[in-house]
Amino acid sequence: MTQLSGVEFLEAIGRGDLPPAPIAELLGIELVEVSPGRAVFAGIPGEEHYNPMGSVHGGYAATILDSAMGCAVHTMLPAGQGYGTLELSINLVRAITADTGPVRAEGLVLHGGRRVATAEGRLIAERTGKLLAHGTTTCVIS
Repeated sequence: MTQLSGVEFLEAIGRGDLPPAPIAELLGIELVEVSPGRAVFAGIPGEEHYNPMGSVHGGYAATILDSAMGCAVHTMLPAGQGYGTLELSINLVRAITADTGPVRAEGLVLHGGRRVATAEGRLIAERTGKLLAHGTTTCVIS
């Protein structure tokens, strides 16, 4: 896999040539679009993602946004280079329930440096177009 650039690696996952990350399978989220500086994940939050308060746990929104933003950074990396999330900030603006239906998280690179990259993300309810959460990330490039 180190012979593939970041965007090539993610395109291979999107086509099904490589397996998705285990966390994606666990949460039922999938990579649906990828291009340089951009990655989009989709999922359908359900009751299995609920917290004790009867809504989808904030960790679901944080994870799908972290995936979209981090993979957007990954698309900018050459073969053999990796990254890790250094800082993650998420704002939850609307409750998510099983009734919300399908969601999409779009990550966009804001700055792609040699050692540090930043990205922003938005989590949208597909049925209504309403913003559910948004965030930013700082990634360290290795």
